[in-house]
Amino acid sequence: MSEPAEAPRRRRARGDVRAGLVAAGLELARAGGPEAVVLREATRSVGVVPNAAYRHFADRDELLAEVCTAAMNELAERMAAGIARVRGKRGNPDAAGRRLAAIGAAYLEFAHQEPGLFATAFAVPQQHAYAGADRTPLRLLRDALDELVEAGVLDPHRREGIEYPIWSIVHGTAVLTTQGPLRDNSEVRKIEALTAAFIGNGLT
Repeated sequence: MSEPAEAPRRRRARGDVRAGLVAAGLELARAGGPEAVVLREATRSVGVVPNAAYRHFADRDELLAEVCTAAMNELAERMAAGIARVRGKRGNPDAAGRRLAAIGAAYLEFAHQEPGLFATAFAVPQQHAYAGADRTPLRLLRDALDELVEAGVLDPHRREGIEYPIWSIVHGTAVLTTQGPLRDNSEVRKIEALTAAFIGNGLT
């Protein structure tokens, strides 16, 4: 009796392999941070031979750069979702303030819930840049601050560049409470609330 013919393997499209490697890298980062993003592990997850990765990425850093962008996009999506949940027309002072607070809350929540992705989002290797995106954390923050100006909450003369110290304060709180000496502090939520109040008070 003859052996049954082996079913032909479905050839993956080049775009599928590249996207699959980035998706696999993102899951590796989710579990273990940027150090876990390894070409061999990514190819194993996708089901292609290790050398196949080099048809799409020059080296591990190039793959990591795309994974960093994907992680940053996930953070931005969380922030955008937080903004969308806030009711109130644009330019309403109370709603504008709540939208800014929602951005910070989503940022801190992401850091706590997805520590691997949070670390990866800020680990793009040297000689690489983040790929363009319609929504980024910085762009969302800038838009929220612009709304505060429109609402008469923030003096327009103070607007220029103020997104950078605000981002630094929230990011520092996120790092300290997830990776740093405050990660086991029983009053993490209180610290985060004080951070939000400090920023809010500094804008009025």
